[in-house]
Amino acid sequence: MTTEPRVLVIESDPAIGNELKAVLGFINYAPILVDRHTEWRDRLDGAEDILAVLVGSAGSDQKLSLLLNEIHQFNEQLPIYLLSRKGSEPTVAIDPGSCILGRLDLPPNYAQLTSALHQAEVFVETHRATTASQRPVGLFRSLVGSSRAVQNVRKLIEQVADSDANVLILGESGTGKEVVARNLHYFSSRREKPFVPVNCGAIPGDLLESELFGHQKGAFTGAISDREGRFEMAEGGTLFLDEIGDMSLQMQVKILRVLQERTFERVGSNQSRNTDVRIIAATHRNLEQAITEGEFREDLYYRLNVFPIEMPSLADRAEDIPLLVNELVRRIEHEKRGSVRLSPGAIYALCQYHWPGNVRELANLIERLAILHPYGVVDAGDLPEKFRAGVSDDVPEQYLDALVGSQVTSADLDPRLPRDGMNLKEHLSGLEINYIKQALADTGGVVAHAAKRLGMRRTTLVEKLRKYGMQRNA
Repeated sequence: MTTEPRVLVIESDPAIGNELKAVLGFINYAPILVDRHTEWRDRLDGAEDILAVLVGSAGSDQKLSLLLNEIHQFNEQLPIYLLSRKGSEPTVAIDPGSCILGRLDLPPNYAQLTSALHQAEVFVETHRATTASQRPVGLFRSLVGSSRAVQNVRKLIEQVADSDANVLILGESGTGKEVVARNLHYFSSRREKPFVPVNCGAIPGDLLESELFGHQKGAFTGAISDREGRFEMAEGGTLFLDEIGDMSLQMQVKILRVLQERTFERVGSNQSRNTDVRIIAATHRNLEQAITEGEFREDLYYRLNVFPIEMPSLADRAEDIPLLVNELVRRIEHEKRGSVRLSPGAIYALCQYHWPGNVRELANLIERLAILHPYGVVDAGDLPEKFRAGVSDDVPEQYLDALVGSQVTSADLDPRLPRDGMNLKEHLSGLEINYIKQALADTGGVVAHAAKRLGMRRTTLVEKLRKYGMQRNA
């Protein structure tokens, strides 16, 4: 597993290329700099593990279009960003259905590059989930962000994922501890085997032993047949013991024995069974304090705490909230549960909130807003009262660029005119194409039904399909 994702930079201007190379290296990406657009394939040495491509000037619009077509043929799902000089007029239209995710202003901006490359990561992971059915779309949902705390969590995941060391994930409720556990499993050599989660706090103590180890027929009242437990279900894979701090002392002894001897017995049986599972545990409790109070075994704590990962609270990484909002909205759209947009004022208000429920609370809020304001734009005054306490609709100037200008992923959160202007006709055409594609996808390609969804006559939609080269049977 590569620790530094590779980014291909195709830029003929050496000064800009070197500046991009320096910024990319600073934010822990491995740049591949190519100054001639005809030689980019030669620099890849046949490898295809490229996260994204940054494309600058190619001499002419025709050469640029040819270059983009070559990249698409090389890998049709490779994210591309176009590099735009300030004051220059955009010449290549961005098709909403293509892999061109946006434009990046030059000279390069640290925040803009970071946000764009995180968007590329999410794009790549989402495509893999869709095409290979290997990962859920929301796998990285709580790990989206550019804060130092999240970057540290990603680094720890990379370092320990492919080992069999026990991992203890610490953090408040709602910070995404299970998301980390699933990533650890996915990036390990056990990824083809099961990932089995168990919430130790949700299962009564007298049933947890049977749940984990299974039972034999007749072991207790109601045991009408043999039943395998979670250890057997997770054989060869990963067992995630969530909220292990709520486990009884009696069960802690039995878990310790399994960790030491790698064997267990079903309830009602005296036959030992070998087990090959990786243990990942998580808790929101302070286990060292629980040990002092006699509520958690010290020997089990040291068995589990081989490699600790501490999840930051959302309040400690408030700078990630704009990116998290984008990803949560995209998730709602992907699941066809509507959509919503938040103005910079609303996002600024969310950044001031203390978030006791962390990412889970933010996800619930975005879902609620999508129901209350379907396909609308939510301003600070539209937020529930507790999220806007003491916050005005006006965003301080020093926050404006951070909330809007530096985010490629959130350029459409509020219909603001870019400082350098825009091609309005091109922008509106792009929006129209995007909505037509969505309507056709939602209706299985039936033009009549898609036209109804768009509030237009079928003949009008047919004309638009012809106009944009999207003809299909009506």
